Amino acid sequence: MKRNNLVFIVSVLIVVGTCANEVRAQGLPAPPQQSPAAPSLLQKEARKTVTEPCVQPAPMVRLEDYNGPLKKVVGTFARPLERKAVHPPHYKPGVKMCTLKFKDKLALFVQDSFDPVTFLATGFNAGLDQAENTDPSYRQGAEGYGRRFGAEFAGQASSRFFKDFAYPWIFSEDPRYYRMIHGSAGRRLLHALEHAVAAHRDDGKHMFNFSEWLGTTSTVVLSNTYHPDNQRGFVPAAQRVGYSILQDTGFDVLREFWPEISRKFKLPFRGEPEPASHDSNPATK
Repeated sequence: MKRNNLVFIVSVLIVVGTCANEVRAQGLPAPPQQSPAAPSLLQKEARKTVTEPCVQPAPMVRLEDYNGPLKKVVGTFARPLERKAVHPPHYKPGVKMCTLKFKDKLALFVQDSFDPVTFLATGFNAGLDQAENTDPSYRQGAEGYGRRFGAEFAGQASSRFFKDFAYPWIFSEDPRYYRMIHGSAGRRLLHALEHAVAAHRDDGKHMFNFSEWLGTTSTVVLSNTYHPDNQRGFVPAAQRVGYSILQDTGFDVLREFWPEISRKFKLPFRGEPEPASHDSNPATK
């Protein structure tokens, strides 16, 4: 059963990657024949890229940037929220956020997997599983807790691998959450809920959130290899997928309103400064 699940996951990744590459290849039109005097479309796009560069997100906050009670504790827990949240650029139309390259998506996966908060959450969840005797075949005691800790860490690492790196790379998807910031609370809440189905492509356009659904499904299927007492079948797997997506949606809502929450409760937070005007980007003038 374990080997079959691993083979299934690897097969899915290979098939999806192959299909995605074929779709990209088929979607590329043949280059038109142009006279030497006429500028090519590639040259026009190159000049446009030079004159209108993408906008880099605000740099990651550091513990030194926080100033308030329990700043190290709050800063440690805030960094994972900020790592996958960006502010939309407030510039002229056509300017977009800079793309995460292959190495950036890989770095995002590694940072999220080995963040101190990840180990704290893993230890806490393993303790709950120990108390509830989840996976009885692990038994109790230090050895049972160690097995549960390893299973929890494997689950979180595999989830981040699929959602932050593998599927975002295959589908050219941006795994970050884009805050709305401005607007009514209802619109911002709806915007956060929509991220479960709508994401940003690397070119800034909207697309279906393949990483969320395929990544969650792959994680649930793979979890059967290190959770031997999991209930098998479609219904239990669908329930776990739904619970995980609801959990991710809750974090998106928290990311959307985190700046206001931190200021309301006077938590240390360094927000992104607003530009002086919409024409403040010299590259677009």
